[in-house]
Amino acid sequence: MTVRALLSGHAADVAPLLLGATVTSRVDGRTVAVRLTEVEAYGGVGEDPGSHAFRRRTARTASMFGPAGHAYVYFTYGMHWCLNVVTGEPGEAGAVLLRAGEVVVGADVARDRRRRADRDRDLARGPARLATALGVTGALDGVDLLARRGPLRLALPAAAATEVVVTARTGVSGAGAGTPWRFHLPAEPSVSPYRPASRRT
Repeated sequence: MTVRALLSGHAADVAPLLLGATVTSRVDGRTVAVRLTEVEAYGGVGEDPGSHAFRRRTARTASMFGPAGHAYVYFTYGMHWCLNVVTGEPGEAGAVLLRAGEVVVGADVARDRRRRADRDRDLARGPARLATALGVTGALDGVDLLARRGPLRLALPAAAATEVVVTARTGVSGAGAGTPWRFHLPAEPSVSPYRPASRRT
């Protein structure tokens, strides 16, 4: 089975397969690679209340509708970019949010982009930090993560993780709050802490 075909499965099935995968960015002439340690799955229209695509397709969520293996990049809280791997068949929304990872190449570049990080474990600890460390912005929304010479490149691990921790998604409120679609590797210092959604006033 090709990597594209593997990513064409449901987001909740694909998500744990991304643990241990490497995302490499080549942005502004600089290279950073992150080994993924934490991810979250998000489903499609009418399926997953926690998903951006729950109600309908919009200009913002167009990339979530395929094809699989492309990037879905969105802006949140008016200040942060977040990177997702699109999953599922074309026309059916699905994505896996890349929540955290370990910088394995280009730590000096990641430190330059993440100057507020006190420790290397924090360089890509959290989805916004991970995207910042990789130099990801909205300009990369929709790029093919499997293209050989693209600015972002996803490489799956040689073997799927044998131990995976499964929890409710962090920071998701409402009907989707309890969905157990957060997956992370055990005993990894780069995994972000679980936080229930806070009520915004």
